[in-house]
Amino acid sequence: MDRIQKNFGFGCMRLPMRDGAVDTGEMCRMVDMFLERGFNYFDTAHGYVEGKSEEILRTCLTSRYPRERYVLTDKLSGGFFKEEADIRPLFERQLTACGVSYFDFYLMHAQSAEVFAKYKRCRAYETALALKEEGKLRHLGISFHDKAAVLDQILTEYPQVEVVQIQLNYMDWDDPAVESRKCWEVCRRHGKPVIVMEPCKGGSLVNLPEDVRAALDGRSPAACAIRFAAGQEGVMMVLSGMSNLPQMEENTAFMQDFRPLEAEELAAVDRVRKIFQGKGLIPCTACRYCTDGCPQNISIPDLFSCLNAKRVFQNWNSVYYYRHVHTVRNGKASDCIKCGNCEQVCPQHLPIRDLLAQAAEEFEKEE
Repeated sequence: MDRIQKNFGFGCMRLPMRDGAVDTGEMCRMVDMFLERGFNYFDTAHGYVEGKSEEILRTCLTSRYPRERYVLTDKLSGGFFKEEADIRPLFERQLTACGVSYFDFYLMHAQSAEVFAKYKRCRAYETALALKEEGKLRHLGISFHDKAAVLDQILTEYPQVEVVQIQLNYMDWDDPAVESRKCWEVCRRHGKPVIVMEPCKGGSLVNLPEDVRAALDGRSPAACAIRFAAGQEGVMMVLSGMSNLPQMEENTAFMQDFRPLEAEELAAVDRVRKIFQGKGLIPCTACRYCTDGCPQNISIPDLFSCLNAKRVFQNWNSVYYYRHVHTVRNGKASDCIKCGNCEQVCPQHLPIRDLLAQAAEEFEKEE
């Protein structure tokens, strides 16, 4: 970890594209600027950019710069292995695709309760630890999408995990569906450095509506979002998925001499958060009275939080949490039998049955 030069990383999931292919020239220019400005952390995964991310890093980074110039993170993604015997061959293909002999960091990708069960069954953590002993990866970590209690379980069962990558931004910080703050607190209790993904919530905190942007009083939305995440205690790295040279230029400019948000800037961010929260969203307080007596075991507040996020930001993130986190161990919105138990105990007197029908229409129509 001592080779990391600054707390800002190049997330290679969203890259410069031209005519359906990665724009190699633009990518080389972005890599060059990133390194010239003193940054050296690159993050990829086998499936990013339809499998092109690792290969473009070989073309634009690893074949052009000596190994000591950069820190490279890759991930073990569950969609590319079915059993333990598949993991080592996949890992070797990743090394070849990236053009390196080892990874600085190797993360168990997108861990949740369901995914973690598969990784345990396939002895994925044990295999990665063996690869570490062999010198093929330097540090073992996880990337995580689930509730804080699941993260605590993973870190308790595998204290060998050295770093944790979580979704953290000022909108998700206290969101009951994402639990950014609670996941961060788990990392702090376990003494694990934090890598931040989605500091700009998939670009939603950069491409702000005019009324929301005005609340920042002329400040850069990207700078506010990224510096908010980077300013949290224990954050080792904040990733940004930059897709053109101007984005690279702006982000590296304000992160070269990093400083956390000051009081006035935090107040501006809080104004943005309140404006979003006031946009006709479901006023659920997540007291969870409704879940105790639900015969279908529907995690109602979490589904409402996903629906709120979908209506405001219109991005993939809320769909992911609906389908792959909150309805994996609990019922879907469409499982509601309209018994009304939830509405009888709701302190906000919400029409929960109608709202669940809206959630089902939003998230289950394309399944």
